[in-house]
Amino acid sequence: MVSGEDQELLLGRHTPVLHEYAPQILYPIPRHLARQNLGLSDALPFQGVDLWHAYELSWLDKSGKPVVRVGRFSVPATSPNIVESKSFKLYLNSLNNSQFSCDEDARGTITTDISAVAGADVTLRLYAADDPALAGATLEGECLDECIIEPRRGEPDAIQLEVQLGNVVEEVLYSHLLRSLCPVTGQLDWATVWLHYRGSAIMHGSLLQYIVAYREHQEFHEQCLERMFTDISMRCDVDFLHIQAFYTRRGGLDISPFRSTDGNAQPLPRLNRQ
Repeated sequence: MVSGEDQELLLGRHTPVLHEYAPQILYPIPRHLARQNLGLSDALPFQGVDLWHAYELSWLDKSGKPVVRVGRFSVPATSPNIVESKSFKLYLNSLNNSQFSCDEDARGTITTDISAVAGADVTLRLYAADDPALAGATLEGECLDECIIEPRRGEPDAIQLEVQLGNVVEEVLYSHLLRSLCPVTGQLDWATVWLHYRGSAIMHGSLLQYIVAYREHQEFHEQCLERMFTDISMRCDVDFLHIQAFYTRRGGLDISPFRSTDGNAQPLPRLNRQ
């Protein structure tokens, strides 16, 4: 696992503002270590994407005037590496004084750099800052947050998920109560989690109890969601499962990892909360 002792890791360290283009600052975090801890092999039980929004994305046009855009990055879940978020932010900031002839030239440079670190092809869509396409989605389904639970300290565990064996249901559920901790700095990461599944019925209170158990859990966003996918799919013996976490913005970036048993399923774009 990644620790604060890694000399090239920028999390938890004071870093100066970058005034020149610096792709070398991007820091990869291998996915396979966290997946091994979940008992996952190379044949993953899910497909999906890590959806990032970059709200502080700027460069200079050919006349030297600043351009401001919002970027929507899609990093495939099959990529060997996660892109560490602070290095991502600093890299984007390093573009502020770079000149590009057009949006497409900027997009090409950025996707080339991010893809090289992720180890797979990353896509990027650029939006004007006030583009209506950036409006937050409205979640469908039943909110779990009014369920009565007895929160307990401790780590999330699949055994917390109580199911009704033989009672197969299809339902859409969500909660705004997800909080996890950065594994390096211990800082708080807030999120909404949404899932759509068909399988043995989950007792709603037990699912909320499980989600709340992440409150003191230290893992990166993508790893938390894959842990949830693994636990829920195992306990509920699912026919299908789509799950997405919408983590709130930090440092001009938000991330919404999405995992599904269906390779054709698409993530939701973003929430107003982000």
